[in-house]
Amino acid sequence: MHNRGDINELLERGGLAPRRDLGQNFVADPNTVRRIARIADVGPGSRVVEIGAGLGSLTLALAETGAEVTAVEVDRGVVPLLREIVAPHPNVTVVEGDAMELDWAALLGDHHDWVLVANLPYNVATPLVCDLLDGVPQIARMLVMVQKEVAERFCAAPRTAAYGAVTVKVAYWATARIAGVVPASVFVPRPKVESALADIRRRPHGPAVTCTPDDVFPLVRTAFGQRRKMLRRSLAGVVAPEVFEAAGIDSQRRPEELDVHEWGTLADAVRTAAEGTR
Repeated sequence: MHNRGDINELLERGGLAPRRDLGQNFVADPNTVRRIARIADVGPGSRVVEIGAGLGSLTLALAETGAEVTAVEVDRGVVPLLREIVAPHPNVTVVEGDAMELDWAALLGDHHDWVLVANLPYNVATPLVCDLLDGVPQIARMLVMVQKEVAERFCAAPRTAAYGAVTVKVAYWATARIAGVVPASVFVPRPKVESALADIRRRPHGPAVTCTPDDVFPLVRTAFGQRRKMLRRSLAGVVAPEVFEAAGIDSQRRPEELDVHEWGTLADAVRTAAEGTR
């Protein structure tokens, strides 16, 4: 495990500096990475993929559990150091690549029990988690360290300030909770915000509702584009008054008041109405 001195020494040896464009903040506290590995509940026989492995702080803690770890890193300058750091661990494979562009099906194969454990760069955390939920069913669980307010959006309950379109997306595919808070003091460089661990678990029997992503998510995004307005206004021209009635949804409610099941009911009613006009 790396401490602050180790991180600084490795960066100096590689002639490197944390890259702001990649959102690099390296964890420099052995207790923190071991805690994350423990919460992830992985061990021998587990398949773990780590995104943004960096200098291997978390990678080493995951390797210590005995899990098979695939460590993904986009920074070409860091990858040689990462390979050197994890070389004594035969259960770690380093993959150089951009997680937003990887061929995940080829990387993860046919197994649907992968666990994503990662300290995600703040600038890609939300789109990456959403893309993985949408398109990478091989990942059954995620334990991601992200900016605290992002974790709160992933895990929010209806009628709270953090609840939004991203929350509905996560709830459609998975259950989510905040598994802990990580102080800024454990990172090099130190970020200006706290981080938190979001524990996201894909629903084993499929989405929470029967409607398709193409039916529900455009509706949700449109409504939350004007989240302070009543649904009859934010969805004007998209959902007719009689469709709200058919769905049993009060059109005077606001977007953040509907849970994922109610969004599914509304999306089904919209689709049914559209089919009836053909």
